[in-house]
Amino acid sequence: MRIDKYLKVSRIIKRRTLAQEACEAGRVFVNGKVAKPSTDIKVGDVIEVHFGDRVFKCKVASVDEKVQKNLSSSMYEVIE
Repeated sequence: MRIDKYLKVSRIIKRRTLAQEACEAGRVFVNGKVAKPSTDIKVGDVIEVHFGDRVFKCKVASVDEKVQKNLSSSMYEVIE
């Protein structure tokens, strides 16, 4: 699954267009490397998203195309 879609489905970022813009601005990292919106995500990858002065870091637990809103946080494990 693409990183921009994963960020939207897991509800880390609210809209896919915002996820694409964050990737293009260099604020999203996958396994320590800057991620383009088309970067593929798999289970076990570490995602780091910079929100201004805050950093959200998580590990991918599952990659599902559709998830209910209340179960979306089960798609990742928060590291920081």
